Amino acid sequence: MSDNILKVENLHVSAEGKTVIKGTDLSIEKGEVHVLFGPNGSGKSTLLSAIMALPGYKITQGSVTLMGKALSGMTTDEIAQLGVGMSFQHPPAISGVTLGAFLAAVNRSVDIEKEIGELDMEAFLLRDLNVGFSGGELKRAEILKLYAQNPDLLLIDEPESGVDIENIAVISRAVNKMLHRSLPGVGRKKSALIITHTGHILNTIAADVGHVFIDGRIAYTGDPETIMTNIKSKGFRGCVDYLEGRKEETWNATHWTRELARRLKASPMVRAMTDRLPF
Repeated sequence: MSDNILKVENLHVSAEGKTVIKGTDLSIEKGEVHVLFGPNGSGKSTLLSAIMALPGYKITQGSVTLMGKALSGMTTDEIAQLGVGMSFQHPPAISGVTLGAFLAAVNRSVDIEKEIGELDMEAFLLRDLNVGFSGGELKRAEILKLYAQNPDLLLIDEPESGVDIENIAVISRAVNKMLHRSLPGVGRKKSALIITHTGHILNTIAADVGHVFIDGRIAYTGDPETIMTNIKSKGFRGCVDYLEGRKEETWNATHWTRELARRLKASPMVRAMTDRLPF
């Protein structure tokens, strides 16, 4: 049985009549954390929205498989029931619904009261959801809602955006706690796809795979730390060009070495020496 919790194949997505995702392939296994880098407007948030089947995002080609089940025709609520949760970069403010009431409606966590305290959200439980919240408060509320849902796959859209270093640390601890929720001694069982712009989240969350997303496609996949280092010095496109070039150099060196070994083995002199008995 496959360990894929998410499989995206040749995905094309349109929003507001415009094609945004232009042929994307992505596979995340149980326990893996993937990070998605890319410039603004490249389609990163659209990808997460399409996976969740949010209104306004239409899959025009390709497929998404979640927990072994095809997404086609499923509603956002049905996808959430499968065990997928999403925190938004810009969550909506909802008057008339308190944070406490929302948590009570979606909660699947036995330790939610403790997490409310650790995220310092006690004072917000009677306030309308996201109404008047600061940047850090919005992010903590989003992560708290995700914690309450206790999903198997976490889709997190720019958790560092608009928050200070202290809030990033608090949010990262909560995400790490969610990822490692499993039977004692079993290790990490939950998976995540995290959009990051600054890369600060990598300081506290051990990511397994990084992707650079440009113009609606994954342009490069590799080690997250290596990708982030090169984005900082070369930009997104420069990072992809450089790392793709390094892959070509590595292939050429390996190919050259193998070809030299093949020619040496074919040389009559070498064959005579290697065939000669040692005594």
